[in-house]
Amino acid sequence: MKNIYLGLLCLLLAVTPALSQKKTKTKKSAFTKAYNKAADENAKFLNKQWWIGAKGGVNLSSPHVTAPYAILSPANYTLAKGTGKKYESFSQLGSLVALEITFFIRSVSLSFQPTYQHSVFSYSNEYAWTSDTADTHQLTLKYTHEQKIDHLILPLLFKYEFAGNKLRPYFQFGFYEGILINATKSAKRTGIDYASGGANELKDPSIVVGAKDLFAKYHWGLIGGLGLYYKLGNVRLNFDAQYRYGQSNISSVKNRNNNDQLGTGAFDTMDDLTLDNINLSLGCLFPLRFLEDGFKSMNRKK
Repeated sequence: MKNIYLGLLCLLLAVTPALSQKKTKTKKSAFTKAYNKAADENAKFLNKQWWIGAKGGVNLSSPHVTAPYAILSPANYTLAKGTGKKYESFSQLGSLVALEITFFIRSVSLSFQPTYQHSVFSYSNEYAWTSDTADTHQLTLKYTHEQKIDHLILPLLFKYEFAGNKLRPYFQFGFYEGILINATKSAKRTGIDYASGGANELKDPSIVVGAKDLFAKYHWGLIGGLGLYYKLGNVRLNFDAQYRYGQSNISSVKNRNNNDQLGTGAFDTMDDLTLDNINLSLGCLFPLRFLEDGFKSMNRKK
């Protein structure tokens, strides 16, 4: 009987380690599967994100004439090529402020950025009258016109981000619609009067008028640009550069000659114009899907 008990004890001691090892392997296998599943879920989670934030900056404007118009038209000769209005391009600083809402998936983003944009551009034209009897009887006048226009710009942009951890450069393209908010126009006259036998300088105060009726209510255009994200914890700092290429007329065809102060006082009427802008801005974006410190956005190294 003792031999039987001794045999059972030996068998129990031999089987116990095998059962224990099998149980450990089962637990380890279950833990590994759970860990891998969590890692896969985190990877999927990091590949999608909503961002919201704001940015502000400056812009420079360049008008392009598609059809010229003038108040004064000579009856007995043709204007020489190159005469008329002379526009300045990218010379006067405007401003912008924008709200950005962006959906990110892997390396591609779709971004909506409603923007308040204040644009400034100017042009000048010159006139000269000379007496038929004496060249010294001459009058020259120069008018300098400045336009300040406020638009609500509604752009839709597609972005592609290049691989990076702290720094993530991107390029972007898209289109926009502009809605006119307000506009003012000023005209300043200078010149020299030789009619009295001497050179008398003329310098009048500027004419400043509300000019909202002189501009189109809507216009649209295309956008291209580059940018850079800098990751700071859960937050993204952003430098953005855009070129907005206007595709439609910003002048009102219907109300072109409706301002008497500019028409008779400054011999001016609006040309048909498209408007290009260079926009430079700085901003800050916050993630919407998670904000806690323990799980940072875009924290993977690629």
